[in-house]
Amino acid sequence: MLKTKEKVNKEISYDEIKTVYELPLLDLVFKAQTIHREYQPLNKVQLCTLSNIKSGACPEDCMYCPQSARYDTGIEAYGLLPLEEVLKQARLAKENGATRFCMGAAWRSIPQNDEFEKILILVKEVSRLDMEVCCTLGMLTQEQAYKLKDAGLTAYNHNLDTSKEFYKEIITTRTYEDRLKTINCVSNAGIQVCSGGILGLGEGTKDRIQLIYTLANLNPQPESVPINVLVKVPGTPLQNKDEIEPLELVRAIATSRIFIPKAKVRLSAGRLSMTVELQTLCFLAGANSIFTGEKLLTTDNPSFNADKELFKKLKINPM
Repeated sequence: MLKTKEKVNKEISYDEIKTVYELPLLDLVFKAQTIHREYQPLNKVQLCTLSNIKSGACPEDCMYCPQSARYDTGIEAYGLLPLEEVLKQARLAKENGATRFCMGAAWRSIPQNDEFEKILILVKEVSRLDMEVCCTLGMLTQEQAYKLKDAGLTAYNHNLDTSKEFYKEIITTRTYEDRLKTINCVSNAGIQVCSGGILGLGEGTKDRIQLIYTLANLNPQPESVPINVLVKVPGTPLQNKDEIEPLELVRAIATSRIFIPKAKVRLSAGRLSMTVELQTLCFLAGANSIFTGEKLLTTDNPSFNADKELFKKLKINPM
């Protein structure tokens, strides 16, 4: 079992992950909770807030995404938000307990122009609020990654979404290798990697296991692993997908916790439709971070007050 975030010396096999993923659920959760207690603070969950700093008009064809220019989803499209507006959102997030502020922009890749310079200013100013700063801006170059690091960026989110085999069923405008290359640039720059996936895209169990296999064998392992559940947005090609079995979410979280023990496993998109009981089981399985605030980019999310009430019931404290 891995005990550090150093380079992986021995590949974790697909079969090893499959064996754990398919354990009886109670055994799986017990194993995950045991690992969790060894590596993570107890009864503490990190609160993150995600701001949509540039919305819509993305040329990619990600079939789950309402920000793609290819789909008519009725979302508001706008350019890069002014600095003061972003800082206002960051201060509000901090007041409500968030320790990480994430900024997302609907780009295929970060532009090589003055907009990137504005991003660097945003990163610098948010970091001055004594918050962790994360960005998700699409693909980037190695030079851009170094500049983001110098500006004070804590982490960069770039999800793999699903398995390499299933990926082409969901996205055709960029490859799995493109995503891995971006993650490599981020890691080379000394920025923490935040990378996870989405459940409910129509993938099978094999794809979920393969996703965890890929994430667990990144060198170094991701600092955070967001586990999202598809939010079906009208107008996107996946708007009528069947709901995922809730316990598959629990299995994915528990297995991620076991094989990526030092990461924050983030219970991310889709929480608004989850019961208190399901969210509790996810925390028991090893989730220890959530996105809080009424929006996750363009989709609805529980409010600050709803999360405070949830934490009160569970006697969980924000990190």
